[in-house]
Amino acid sequence: MSHAEDSDDDELSHEHRAQLLRWRLALGPGAEQASPHAALDRLAAGADGLGVDPADLGELDAALAFVYDHGRPGAGGTRPYLPRWLGALRKFFGKDVVAMVQKDAVARRGLAELLFEPETLPLLERNVELVATLLAARHLVPDQARELARQIIREIVDDLRRQLEVEVRTALLGAVRRDQHAPLRSLRNLDWRRTIRKNLARWDAERQRLIAERLYFWKNQRRRHEWDVVLCVDQSGSMAQSVVYASIMAAIFASIDVVRTKLCLFDTEVVDATPLLVDPVDVLFATQLGGGTDIRRAVAWAREHLIERPERTMFVLVTDLHEGGDRGQLVAHVRALVESRTRVLVVLALTDDGRPAYDHAMAAELAAVGAWCFGCTPRLLAQVVARVMQGQDPGALISEARMVHVAPPP
Repeated sequence: MSHAEDSDDDELSHEHRAQLLRWRLALGPGAEQASPHAALDRLAAGADGLGVDPADLGELDAALAFVYDHGRPGAGGTRPYLPRWLGALRKFFGKDVVAMVQKDAVARRGLAELLFEPETLPLLERNVELVATLLAARHLVPDQARELARQIIREIVDDLRRQLEVEVRTALLGAVRRDQHAPLRSLRNLDWRRTIRKNLARWDAERQRLIAERLYFWKNQRRRHEWDVVLCVDQSGSMAQSVVYASIMAAIFASIDVVRTKLCLFDTEVVDATPLLVDPVDVLFATQLGGGTDIRRAVAWAREHLIERPERTMFVLVTDLHEGGDRGQLVAHVRALVESRTRVLVVLALTDDGRPAYDHAMAAELAAVGAWCFGCTPRLLAQVVARVMQGQDPGALISEARMVHVAPPP
């Protein structure tokens, strides 16, 4: 190193050293060949600006380089011992970043088969992306790890279901109406507030209790199987996370007696998954993520086999609309559904953020014949379905949530 280079380093501020270190870690070890200033030992003084111990920079650099520094021949090094590599990531990053790097490692470095090793599986971040990865590559699972992989998928799915179920049931069940009263005497329908207010004069101060002379009840809002909900789910590779959430939502819907739920999965073939709705994990293991997409065929099959009373049916098509079949026939089938008074909801993505990548032209065509096309979170889908059950237009709700949507004509 020359004296001039030493002087240049001495003139760098602490903030600049930290910025250069960030760039060096992002660009990988290959950056040192382009510039001697990119050497980690020269930039170590900026490590505290990243909240990293300078002694740990080499470990951090190696963990990132394995995934991201393989554009050059021989770059990225040999595969690390995976549990140690995952431990290093957790040491430096939070859960969101770890999950992202883990996903990139599968895509960029072909780590899918290593993710199924019994010593590695327990260390993986539990999220929807992991479920999608395990399902998509489950043919790689060795026999000794198969049951553990299924157990991990069940843990994640059960946790997601617990998070969603109360909100979905509240939205759909709408167990009581808040504007009418009736003599139907059920504890579930008891109007506690009105009952207490009307009986306050009978408060027994000595025994500290309210003696109710009359009980007031809310009127039942919905009957058993008042609506049919038919979910038709695209299981192509690009829809992996949506398939996970759709399976969970379908199982929750199926547990609510005010709706009758049916589910089919499709790629270029169609499979009726309705008998599996008791357990969303069984639904997920029936999927075949990847392959082609024939949406037209799936919609035609659902029209013929799953829709029995169109005027009381919501047809929820979960797809990115990248049609591999006859686009014109797809539009014709959706038009026929709308004309039969079926409510058609085209969910372009069913994910945590509901931000889809989809065929805009096809979405516009389906919206033009009366379908609602929108990206959606699971919670928003429950609210949209409830809004339709109440005979209301879901457009305002979708707009308020700032979700991508293509509205049908008024």
